[in-house]
Amino acid sequence: MRPVSKVVIITGAGSGIGRATARTLLDAGHRVVLAGRRPEQLTETAHGASAALVVPTDVTDSGSVRALFEQTVSAFGRVDVLFNNAGTFGPSASIADIDDEQWHAVWRTNVDGAVFCAREAARIMTAQSPRGGRIINNGSIAAHRPRPNSLAYAVTKHAISGLTASMLLDLRDLDICVTQIDIGNAATEMTGGFTEASFDVKHVGEMISHIIDLPLDVDVPTLTVMARRMPYVGRG
Repeated sequence: MRPVSKVVIITGAGSGIGRATARTLLDAGHRVVLAGRRPEQLTETAHGASAALVVPTDVTDSGSVRALFEQTVSAFGRVDVLFNNAGTFGPSASIADIDDEQWHAVWRTNVDGAVFCAREAARIMTAQSPRGGRIINNGSIAAHRPRPNSLAYAVTKHAISGLTASMLLDLRDLDICVTQIDIGNAATEMTGGFTEASFDVKHVGEMISHIIDLPLDVDVPTLTVMARRMPYVGRG
């Protein structure tokens, strides 16, 4: 039996994991809202799909995020899934080297952006009928084992773990499921400089597709997907 079509918002949909996931979900018959800062890249992700809605969005701006969700509800009537995917690595710097603007830029995208999007999703999912939905936060293996000189990125991904844990508790009685997916070296433009083993980014989209097809009485709090040969425990 074919799963019911869902309305899915993907942030950071213009490239990498966001693009691969969007195309997987569109191929599966879902209606996908593509959010990101660069309209031309979002249009390229959509690739002419009638079920794709392009909404240029700056996740660091709460007003822009609110408009994203308003446009989604206007077009599709509800929000079933948020994939909180937008993020940046930021500078290669240790605690002694990072400056104020570098720190704040990474925090604004990786943490403020995730919180602003999750807040709007939770409000809509609680009020809609039928109630509920899924919020999937893109974490990172860096939330457990950071690589050297990745202070800003590692700290923000630890913050995503705290966000996920808090929402799991606060939203479970509102029929909202929350997942953190920690991804290790999916082959994208952002990981192109890594020398460690990587895996095809399409598998991330397949994992997310499976999660969102689950009924809302089934939760997947955390999930790690990575290349088999990628260093993990004690990496450096």
